[in-house]
Amino acid sequence: MMNLFMIFDPISNFMTNWMSMLFMFMMPLNYWFNLSRWNLLWIIFNTKMYNELTNFYLNKKIFFINLLTFIFFCNFISIFPYIFSSTSHLLFISLSIPLWMSFMIWGWFNNMNHMFLHLVPKETPFMLIPMMIYIEFLSNLARPLSLMIRLSANMTTGHLLILLMNKSNLNKMILFIFFQLLLLMLEFMVNFIQSYIFSMLTYMYSKEIE
Repeated sequence: MMNLFMIFDPISNFMTNWMSMLFMFMMPLNYWFNLSRWNLLWIIFNTKMYNELTNFYLNKKIFFINLLTFIFFCNFISIFPYIFSSTSHLLFISLSIPLWMSFMIWGWFNNMNHMFLHLVPKETPFMLIPMMIYIEFLSNLARPLSLMIRLSANMTTGHLLILLMNKSNLNKMILFIFFQLLLLMLEFMVNFIQSYIFSMLTYMYSKEIE
């Protein structure tokens, strides 16, 4: 019996999520005379993201938008068969740790008093201050790990659902195609939501050090 987690290996068996290729044909380029539906959606999305990242310089806004785009692209291509799912593995901590570490180094070297203030919440009783410092320090250390686990766990869950449906007895029914398309649409939305959460949490962590 095949292990369920073999789908996260670089090589796997044929999967019915070949139907995810249909998304490529739903948004044609219209012979390049006009912007495609995909380009229009992407322009609207970038505009919304640009307006949401307030009080930031242009280069910082572009960085977080590119971060979201990169994670969403990694999530999206993992839906297609025979493509290695990088965001479903713990190796993605190699992205979250450098981001978190860069914020911490910049904050402690340029705004040390502000970083110390973040270790003690407002209106904390005097007797609880030593304990709150340790709690806030540990929660700060857990941030890159939580970013990675949140992303990889959600991606792993979605891929396991697709695999379980592929291995079920529904693959001989006509309704199976309908359920498969619904699951792929759900996975597509989860891909976008998780990339948005990752980039927005990174943005919030960077705002705390200012």
